Amino acid sequence: MGQKINPIGFRIGSYINWKSRWFSEDNNYKDYLVEDILIRKVLSDRLKLAGLTEVEIERLPKSMTVTLSVSRPGVVIGRGGTGIEDVKGYIIEAMNSMRVKGKRVAKLTKMDIVVKEVKNPEISARLVAQRIVGELERRFPHRRVINKAMERVMAAGAKGVKVTLGGRIGGADISRVEKYHTGSVPTQTLRQNIDYFETPALLKKGYVGVKVWIHRGEEK
Repeated sequence: MGQKINPIGFRIGSYINWKSRWFSEDNNYKDYLVEDILIRKVLSDRLKLAGLTEVEIERLPKSMTVTLSVSRPGVVIGRGGTGIEDVKGYIIEAMNSMRVKGKRVAKLTKMDIVVKEVKNPEISARLVAQRIVGELERRFPHRRVINKAMERVMAAGAKGVKVTLGGRIGGADISRVEKYHTGSVPTQTLRQNIDYFETPALLKKGYVGVKVWIHRGEEK
């Protein structure tokens, strides 16, 4: 079971809170859902240099609070707070692309942006996976890339890390799956804090999927 279920979704409601917090009684539910997906996609593309790890969206009837967890908050805030206005512009751009009968789903009167700093980015599965993808796309040897990534994660204080590659690894004609593991990663134990992220690497011979599990320790 631990190999087939997303560890984040497996723990939502027990130790992990929902990333989107709002309620809709009418037919706007599906529109809010698509809007959240578009907002996360736009912010992930625009704030890649800031080390974005998480986007939390909380809605009220006429206001919205977006919480960004980043490893470099100065990149998001900008000089004199000008970066916050840029982030609001990105969000409005995503929301304007989602229209229902020529009008937005809801008219916002207030939007708050909260920026949180990720204290230890080396044990963030999203950042580790993105670093691995970047090095694979620059044609570094995959085994050396994975081993260095796992060494950095363990040196940062993680209890364990697991990395899986799937696809035409190294440009092979036949796709295969390779798994790398060090330390302890108890994916089926709910009280353990397991961070997880998956993303594809677009290589010359095709896509290679990258999955990263990081065991941060027991939830308190």
